[in-house]
Amino acid sequence: MADTTEDEQQDIFYVCEKTLNTVKEKLTKNEDIGEELVNQLTLPEKVPDDEMMIPVDMRGVGEEFDDVEQMLEKLGPKGTAEAFVKAYDFFEKNKEKLPESERPPKMTAAEWRKVLDEERFMEDGEEELLGFEGEEEEDLEDDGEGEDDGEVKEPDAKKAKTE
Repeated sequence: MADTTEDEQQDIFYVCEKTLNTVKEKLTKNEDIGEELVNQLTLPEKVPDDEMMIPVDMRGVGEEFDDVEQMLEKLGPKGTAEAFVKAYDFFEKNKEKLPESERPPKMTAAEWRKVLDEERFMEDGEEELLGFEGEEEEDLEDDGEGEDDGEVKEPDAKKAKTE
């Protein structure tokens, strides 16, 4: 059961494998890391379609951030790069706790962009649904009767055609 809890708590993000290796090398050599390199690491739009993206677990960073921009503001490019290396190391140390079938897989940048697009689409739909909370719920109930009439009309028309 502990494995399931850990799985639910994962905070998976994907980074470019090739760029992560470059970042690790630069950190080892204590070389400068600029914002452009961080963007190449984290923004799939900056990565060629066939480049591999690998999962990292952001729990390894030790601090929660809303997005990469917030990380850059607080940690700077080098600190952000170090945070993603920590997230990678954390993922690698903990992935064995999950059954192989439940581990986030590597994927191409094109595949990752598709996943992100699907998530954005789902979030947009959820935001629309969540927009009907509180006072607006009452309006929805009133409007729901009208919508039900609309829905009833469609089946009626279908029934008329089949009868």
